[in-house]
Amino acid sequence: MTRLPALGDYPDLPTLERAVVDCRACPRLVAWREQVAREKRRAFAGWDYWGRPVPGFGDPQGRVLIVGLAPAAHGANRTGRIFTGDRSGDWLFASLYRTGFANQPTSVSRDDGLALADVWITAPVRCAPPANKPTPDERDRCAPYLDAEFDLLPWQVVVALGGFGWNVVLGHRGWDGAKPKFGHGAEATLPDGRILLGSYHVSQQNTFTGRLTEGMLDAVFLRARDLVDTAHR
Repeated sequence: MTRLPALGDYPDLPTLERAVVDCRACPRLVAWREQVAREKRRAFAGWDYWGRPVPGFGDPQGRVLIVGLAPAAHGANRTGRIFTGDRSGDWLFASLYRTGFANQPTSVSRDDGLALADVWITAPVRCAPPANKPTPDERDRCAPYLDAEFDLLPWQVVVALGGFGWNVVLGHRGWDGAKPKFGHGAEATLPDGRILLGSYHVSQQNTFTGRLTEGMLDAVFLRARDLVDTAHR
């Protein structure tokens, strides 16, 4: 049986990244991510798929932490960088560029020159799940990795993309009692005094239907910027 990792196993981000990339704790996810990497999508037939867990990415000194859900089968599971290579990522990185957190509006591969400033992006589940739906057990096996990022990064504001991420953050940060309701633009002060912001996920289901617009997404990141800048005045 695979031993679940403990927070003390990760003294720094490089150690954490190696542990994430090498993880095989969830048999269903391992089988799925590797099947997708073998069979590929016709449009990406020439790609050498990553096919492994995807580590967090960004500025190690970032004061804003973005928490999504899990890698996309033909996005990050292909490219090896979170939110890279799919339409959800197109929306996210374009917004980060417009709001001053990224040096370019696109993210297509790990060596495309993208650099993030003052922000780190991660996910509660590190492997692409079938139907984009991880099980509670799979989420919980990944929990020490997210805990380690919470511990190692100097974040002050966390942006949860979607209700899944919102509830995961509340659980990880020791929220006791009735949970604040998720919504786009929702805010909650966590027990340690740091701030949780909610945004609709940048999924095609939300962006294609207009439930999430560019202006709405930009407003959340501009609010995050304002919060971290105000804390240092």
